[in-house]
Amino acid sequence: MMADNPRTLLERLCVERGEDFSSLSRLLGKNSAYIQQYLRRGTPKRLGEKERRTLARYFDMPESSFGGPVRPPPGGGLVPVMRVPVSASAGQGAIPSEEAATPYFAFDRRWLRHMTAAPSDNLVIIRVEGDSMAPTLGDGDDILVDRGDCGERLRDGIYVLRVDEALIVKRLALNPVSRRVTVQSDNPAYPDWPDLKLNAIHCIGRVIWAARKVA
Repeated sequence: MMADNPRTLLERLCVERGEDFSSLSRLLGKNSAYIQQYLRRGTPKRLGEKERRTLARYFDMPESSFGGPVRPPPGGGLVPVMRVPVSASAGQGAIPSEEAATPYFAFDRRWLRHMTAAPSDNLVIIRVEGDSMAPTLGDGDDILVDRGDCGERLRDGIYVLRVDEALIVKRLALNPVSRRVTVQSDNPAYPDWPDLKLNAIHCIGRVIWAARKVA
């Protein structure tokens, strides 16, 4: 329900729900004329915090409807994630330039918590170059990388790796018995690197989300 101001809204609610001004005043712990004076005479000019909260609970509406501050939902808000000006090649390997991160994306906090439990400073946006991971990832896609999801947490999935001075994005298939790994390309035109020791790869992080332009 939209209203021009808290007084208009409160009076409309009283009419629509058959609320008595005197009873509503007593609900607030005030004298029986309190609500009528607020609506008709503008006294008090603004409802107090306690009165706003009581009315918000009673009418099941946000406190801001009665003149309170607009508050984000619990756990809500946006979390900025940095982007580094390098690319993770899905081809022959992109050479990192300066790795000065800058804010690039902001994600809803609750959505981000659904994706990963990692703190935001462990997350980074990197751009994909090349087509070796097509059709899963394409040239120009932005990927969200969890830099804490390596080491003992390494498992099957898509990862950003550092090879020499280049970053690449590949799929890893981990043998649970031998703990050896195969580095794969989703595009069959590119060769795999089979049966590698774990220490043969330098894991940067796991890819947990991707964004792309729709043609």
